[in-house]
Amino acid sequence: MFVQRQGLVVWLYSLKQAKMLRRFGNVHYVSKKLKYVVLYCNQDELDGIIEKLNSFSFVKKVEPSYKPFLKMEYENSAPDKAKEYDYKMGI
Repeated sequence: MFVQRQGLVVWLYSLKQAKMLRRFGNVHYVSKKLKYVVLYCNQDELDGIIEKLNSFSFVKKVEPSYKPFLKMEYENSAPDKAKEYDYKMGI
């Protein structure tokens, strides 16, 4: 039902071509100071898009986001007894 998406950080020499990157995916953010674009695209098309972007002369480098591969469920650690006491006291 939902398509898996992944972010790309595209470092540019000039921001003139940042608007052209919209045809590769959704442009989420453009940094004018650091000259990079955050782009979201389908995860199954990622390798082809990275190759196309690296072939352009105005692109310094392309970095994929590793967020889809990180574990987002954390183990429940034991609560701190001092904080638990403070919450009961109403501090």
